Parts: sequence; structure tokens; C-alpha cells
Amino acid sequence: MAEAAADPPPAPTLTARQPRAIHSALTVLEAVAALGAGVTAREISATLGLPRATTYRLLNLLVQDEFLVRTPDLAGFALGAKVVQLAAVAAPVRLPTAARDVLAQTRSQVRGGVHVVVFSGGRLSVVDADPDFPLSDGVRLAREPERFALGRLMLVSDDPGTARRATTEPRAHMLAAAADDLRRHGATRQMGEVLPGFGCLAVPIRDAQGSVAGAVGFSGPQHRVEHPQAVVRLLRPAADLLSPLLT
Repeated sequence: MAEAAADPPPAPTLTARQPRAIHSALTVLEAVAALGAGVTAREISATLGLPRATTYRLLNLLVQDEFLVRTPDLAGFALGAKVVQLAAVAAPVRLPTAARDVLAQTRSQVRGGVHVVVFSGGRLSVVDADPDFPLSDGVRLAREPERFALGRLMLVSDDPGTARRATTEPRAHMLAAAADDLRRHGATRQMGEVLPGFGCLAVPIRDAQGSVAGAVGFSGPQHRVEHPQAVVRLLRPAADLLSPLLT
């Protein structure tokens, strides 16, 4: 006679302490979003009033599950790809028709990729990536925004604590150069650091108060980014027209 099938293992149950741990982990995610990419464990611990050991434990778990990532200098943390993906599914941004018309006209004039992003709470969301010249690495853009002109614009414009948290000389130099580019050219730049021979730049989209709310980005041959005047002249009117449509 055939043996009876074994009973399935019991479903896992929550202990009394687990809901509190889940709540703490979500609170840490909210803190990273509010404080911005590069925030340190010590800053999170102080902001939330959590013991430092608990903070480190929660951060390590969130990194393991890809909800957070470590910044390249390993000194801080940023939102991971999973959070970005969830946010995109929960609240996808759709360009209004007038904005799509502006973007189509701009792309017809610029030989290269033209992309639109918005900034919110220290996060970068791609609203429209050029289908003919795709972003080189959208996931890396979300994880390491300082590696791209779009992310550098967000960091130097939308996060007053960026300079304070730039604890390593390479990152501090990178952000200082981005701020200088913004003053000199009206755009941030990246040249040959992600793909040899190619670069990108980002022109700010400002809201009615003059704050940087997003950007129109260009990706293409490095020499056009090294001498950005021609590209900026084409993107600046587009950014101005997109401002009231996106902010």
C-alpha cells in the first residue's frame, strides 16, 4: 500500500518582534530616501534614534536584498534598483502630449540621445529615454547617480548635504567639477568615464520657484560634451518649455 503523502511544512509565523523589525527596516528606507544618496549609517542612526548596531544590521539586510546599495566609496548608502522599480510601477510618470511634442522636435535637431528625468526626494526617475539612443545603463544610473551627468545634476542641485557627505577625495572632486560645469556651461557633464569615447550632459528643468526639478539629458560622442555649447543651445529651450508641463 502506498505511503501517505507527508504533510506540508507549516507556514512560517511572525513572532512578536518581527513586525517591529519590518517597521524599522521600512523606516530606514524612508530615511535614506529623505537624506539622499551617500547618507551614512551614523547619520541614519542619529536621525532615527536607533542603536548603531541595529542600524548596521538593518542596512546590511537591505543591501543583501538589493533595496539599498553602498555608494562606490563604501562610506554611505543609496536606494537600490528594487526600490526604483517599485516606485516606477506604483507611480509611472507619463509625459503629456505637449511635452512629447517638445521632445520629438528636440530629438529631430540633436544627433544623439535625448532623455528626460525628474528628481524627487533625492531620487532620479527616468520619464522618457530616447528609444533610438538608449541609456547606457539605467540600473547603474539609479544605483550610482554620481557616475552620470543626470545624477550629478541632481546631487549638486537638490541635496545640500552632498558636499558634507563627499568623504573621499575622488567623489568630492567629481561633485566640485559638476558644480563648476553647471556654473560655466549651464549643464553638468561626464566624459568617457562610463563608455570610452562617449559622454553625457544634463541641462536643468526648473520649477516655478527656480529649483531644479529634473533635467533634459544628452548622450553621444565625447567631443560634443567636452565642447557643450552647441548641444546646450538646443536643450536649453526644450528644458524651458518642459518646465511648466512637468513641474
